[in-house]
Amino acid sequence: MAIKGKAAKSATGASMSKYDVEVEGRLQALESSVHSHKSGGGDVASLEAKVDALIEILNRSTAVTQHCPKNADGIRTISL
Repeated sequence: MAIKGKAAKSATGASMSKYDVEVEGRLQALESSVHSHKSGGGDVASLEAKVDALIEILNRSTAVTQHCPKNADGIRTISL
């Protein structure tokens, strides 16, 4: 006598194991977290200004710039 299983079904209708259900739940939680970070990240101009400020600070450190290629003026700097 066969007993009918109570496995969860995927969006396509395929049976999913208990582990698959757990992994799918975690994946959906991560995806929703990523989407919330993308929508509330601030404006691009503000982020670009912060990156530019960081690059200026790093360019003042010879410990950082000694590993950078030289620019057209022969000075080693970070360039993006």
